This record gives sequence, C-alpha cells and structure tokens, in this order.
Amino acid sequence: MVKLDSGDTAWMLISAAIVLFMTPGLAFFYGGMVRAKNVLGMIMQNFFAIGIVTLVWSLLGFSLAFGSGNGFWGGFHFAALQHLNEGNTTIPYVVFVAFQMMFAIITPALITGAVADRMKFSAFAIFITLWSLFVYSPIAHWVWATNGWLFKRGAMDFAGGTVVHANAGIAAIVLALVLGKRVGWPSGDFRPHNVPFVLLGTGILWVGWFGFNAGSALAANTLAGFALLNTQIATGVAILGWLAVEKLRDGKATTLGAASGAVAGLVAITPACGFVSPMGSIAVGGIAGVVCALATSIKGKVGIDDSLDVGAVHLVGGVLGALLTGLFATVDTNSAGHDGVFYGGPWSVFGEQALAVGATLGYSAVVTLIIALAIKYTIGLRMTDEDQVTGMDEALHGETAYRYTSIGGGGGSLTSSVTPVKVPEEAQA
Repeated sequence: MVKLDSGDTAWMLISAAIVLFMTPGLAFFYGGMVRAKNVLGMIMQNFFAIGIVTLVWSLLGFSLAFGSGNGFWGGFHFAALQHLNEGNTTIPYVVFVAFQMMFAIITPALITGAVADRMKFSAFAIFITLWSLFVYSPIAHWVWATNGWLFKRGAMDFAGGTVVHANAGIAAIVLALVLGKRVGWPSGDFRPHNVPFVLLGTGILWVGWFGFNAGSALAANTLAGFALLNTQIATGVAILGWLAVEKLRDGKATTLGAASGAVAGLVAITPACGFVSPMGSIAVGGIAGVVCALATSIKGKVGIDDSLDVGAVHLVGGVLGALLTGLFATVDTNSAGHDGVFYGGPWSVFGEQALAVGATLGYSAVVTLIIALAIKYTIGLRMTDEDQVTGMDEALHGETAYRYTSIGGGGGSLTSSVTPVKVPEEAQA
C-alpha cells in the first residue's frame, strides 16, 4: 500500500479548486464575446454545468470513467461514490475523484461557445446531462483509466487534448450544425459586447490551467514542474503566433486575438505538457497559435455558425496538441511516456496518437448527433426567432445584465445608475 503524502494531497486539493474556478472564468470569456442581451444566458449555462455535472459525476459519471469494467467503459463499481477507500496513490482517492470532477464539469461547458445566442435552456440542460454520461465518461475511460483500450495501447494525453478539447470541439460543431445559424448571421453585428470580460476570463482560465495541467501529475513533483513550465511557455508563444497572423492578415493585432491565442496555446499544450521538453513546448505553442488563428477563417467559408470559434480553438488545438505530442514527446521529461518521432521514436507512436484522435472524434460526433437529434425532435433545441431577437437573458431567464435608460427621447442607451455631478463653471477652466 502506497503511503499518503501530505504535500501531494495539498497540491491536488489546490489544483481541484483552481480547475473548478476555470468554469466561471469560461463564463466571463464567453459572456464577454456575445452581445449584451445574451451575456447572462452564457454565464448561466456555465454555472448550470457546475451544478448538473457535479450531480451526474457523483451518481454515475466517475464510475463509468474510472471503474474497472473493461476497456470501453468503467461499469458501476463506483456508482454513488462507493468504495472510495480502494486507491493506491500518494493522495486520498476521494481527492482524485474531486479533481477529475472539475474536468468533467468544464468539458461540456466548452461546447456552449459554439451554440451561443440560440439554444433553449431546457434543451441545454438535457443535452449536457446525457453528453456527460454517454460521451465524456466513456472517452475519459478509454484514455485515462489504466484498463482503457487507448491507455493500454500507449496513447499519451497528459491532461485532456483528446478527452477534453477534441471531444468538446467536435461535439460543439455537430451541435451547431443541428441547431442551425443564428438569426441574422453572418450579416448582422455580432461583435463582442465586453472585451475586458474576455480578457478577465482568459486570465482566470490561464491560472486555473496550471492546476489542470500540472495537477495531472497527481503529485507535487518534477513532472508537475515540467507541466507547469511547458504550459506557460506554450501559451506565451501561442499569443505571439496568433497576433502575427492577425497583423499579417488583417493589419491589426487585437486584444481579442491575444486572448484567443492564449487559449489556443493552453489547449494545444494540454495533452503534451507532461511529455515534451520546454523547447518542444515552444513548437507546440507557436504552431497552435498560427494554425488556430488561420482556422477562424474557415467557418464563414463553409457556413458553420460556430458562434465563438470553439472548433477553431478547441477542436483544432486539441487535435494539434495530441498529434504534436507524438512528434515532440521525450522520455527525458516523462519516463512513463514514449520518445516521439523527432526524438528517435518510431512512427507507431504518432500512429497511436492519431488513433486516439480519430476514435475520440468519431465516437463523440456520432453520439452527440444522436443526442442532439433526439432532443430536437422531442422538446426542440432552438429558441424561436423572436426570442433570439429579444435575447437569451430576458427570453430564457427574465433578467438583464445591464440597466438601460432613455436619453433625449431615444431608448437603449447604456448608462450608469449614478446621478451625474454638476461641475461648477469656475472649475471647468
């Protein structure tokens, strides 16, 4: 029996807490990107994800993901969180359960960015519950459980390139296609209503990602240090890559681009952070920043209304990160991994990464489509056109994020509720 370590346990408790904080950060990130009439709707979806996935994970999700059933699903051994005294690591097994719960929460929340402005809340509630059970948990089992079929084949995914990002990214695209385009897209004005919110959300996500990635070492050790350092390096370089594309393509580098570049880097380094060297993380971040920025141009050409570029960032970034791990991984960073192709490893290492990506995308796309169509043809997925014009906040939740008053007979001007102070004429010089 492995002896529990208080330092490892403390680190994992902190990691679980800051990974949870990522979902409110995601709420601000997405909330700032939509129009003012939809900001509470986006934030609500993310907070609802915290509630419902916590319950689902506790009742059945964890057991399906990490139980000892077989190579494809975990079974019911840990249902209702029974038998949590069976772990054999330096942290209490209950801490591992909590840490993984936070991953299960944020993964389906990522999907909300692709369907912004137009999905019924009741449909979202049912979708996220079913998706968490029938898509997230099985794929987590394949890749991360020691008896998962992809894990046993040697697939490397340190913190979720396939399980989290490619999985949520392809599901987001499928759901966006089933839902259809927003009213007025693409000709209307869909610019972000609050870019500072986006930057705030990015900052929260960035800090939380250290728990996400370095916490996946499951110990306070050298491997966690590599994961943290690689995460920082790749993210910084990805910002530079994204901004370079913007400057060359559009003539201006934007703050929104900096935020998006940071998230692209965080996504791409997620599977690789515990397997590549710091120099490898430069390559992963740089490639991700450039490729994900270029990918944002695709949706308009193919007519997919992925509202907040979940596909370009999470799908493309997650796939890139997983594949690049097969090229840049080195046993000098993690002896439990494999040398990638660029470090003398065989092409079969890259092949196993490609298999993990393909299996994840195929399974997630098919099951997501089944769930989405089932909801569409029962209670319906999509808000009415009238409700979309009104906005999610009022139509779905009976709230508004901001106070509006009329000025000079016109309506809809955003103002402060503070009474303006008249400045004396002698002080105006």
